[in-house]
Amino acid sequence: MCNPTTVGTTAATTAPATTSSSVTNNNTSDASVAPTDATTIATATTHYSNITTHNNSQLKKQQMLKQQQSHQPKTDKVYSWIEPDAKNNLTMKDHFSSLLFGGSVVNTVLELVLLAIPFVAMMILGRDSPVLNVSGSMPLTELAIFYVVCSVVRRVYNAYLEAVYFSFPSLRTQPPREHQLKQKKDLMGRDEEQLLLLDSHDRWTMVSQFVLNFGLYYALAGFYPARDHDASPSQSLQERVIRLILNHYVMSFGMYWAHRSLHVVPWLWENIHSIHHWAKHPLSRNTYEDHWMDNFFNAIVGHVYAQILVPLDNPTFWFSRIFRILESLEKHSGVSCGFNLAYSLQQWMPFAQMPHHHDWHHEGFKGSNYTFSSLGGLWDCIFGTRKGGRYKANNGAAATREDVNKTFGGAKKPSSSRRLDWSSRFHPLAPLVVLTLLVGW
Repeated sequence: MCNPTTVGTTAATTAPATTSSSVTNNNTSDASVAPTDATTIATATTHYSNITTHNNSQLKKQQMLKQQQSHQPKTDKVYSWIEPDAKNNLTMKDHFSSLLFGGSVVNTVLELVLLAIPFVAMMILGRDSPVLNVSGSMPLTELAIFYVVCSVVRRVYNAYLEAVYFSFPSLRTQPPREHQLKQKKDLMGRDEEQLLLLDSHDRWTMVSQFVLNFGLYYALAGFYPARDHDASPSQSLQERVIRLILNHYVMSFGMYWAHRSLHVVPWLWENIHSIHHWAKHPLSRNTYEDHWMDNFFNAIVGHVYAQILVPLDNPTFWFSRIFRILESLEKHSGVSCGFNLAYSLQQWMPFAQMPHHHDWHHEGFKGSNYTFSSLGGLWDCIFGTRKGGRYKANNGAAATREDVNKTFGGAKKPSSSRRLDWSSRFHPLAPLVVLTLLVGW
């Protein structure tokens, strides 16, 4: 590219010489030279103008980029506006953050404080204090450790899934071009204002979940099962497996109708669930970024109702909760493959749902009134809301047999629409009312 200063100097020095020559030649009656020199001046000026315009355009682009980078939101250390590329030379460990939740320092401190409260109480009153421990339930010490473990698993597995996402672009459910940032948004499609609102909901989620979790401990003796030597005799392996499957299907039933209600009931969608769907291209960090009431009531109609109706013993309870953390993170991970540990374990189940199903659910915004199940996918099949989604992603690495056969999710089964018709004849909150009555009974 020519230097604008050089071009300008050349044009300036050429013009007077040409004018002088033109005058001299006019005095000598050589009129044919003047038009040629004028053309040269016009050409040089046009060339200079084009280069200047191009450079100004480049300069404006650079200034706009610097301005965007200088006005990052408070969460700019966590939410990327630019996708990391090979030039960054990122390693696997670079995806593991010392911060918890959304990466906010304030939220990290809040979570650590909440996790520390039961330990502080035990230091003051004693770990074996009858005031702190509930008969028939796991000791408060174990409960406190349980939630610390859940927090650590959640953060480490989130980092693992995002490391997979960025390290293996070919395994993504949505191709990289779908994540192109057309505006100043993060990789999931949220803008600054939305991110700041989600940051506040993160704090309310932590506080409300803390109140719910420890409130259940003192309100429902045995909800958090004690170890076998403290309570009932040990269950057989077969009984544990059957109870685990039944518990998860009951939990999935409650969460299915809660999720479906959040989509089809206008007030619930507009005021609560639409916040979660700001993410069009979900990553695992998007999992718990909801309205705090969304997280709160999902926990009640899901985990709480299932544990009351189909109680799990102590080791199965631990496994179930950890498994659910992995499953929740995976379905928002943006990758659908063998790296998804929880989904790989349930891929064999009838009408299993993989991350590519939930990813498709997010892509359609409110139009995605399908694929509501949290586990298994049986309820989407029965109630006619199953969709195959991007099951061909990764060369069909995570496709289920129903995806391939398009069973209850494609043109081969028109009866799917009739299934949806019958389940639309009653209010989506009605099954939750029935489930609540069963729990109370």
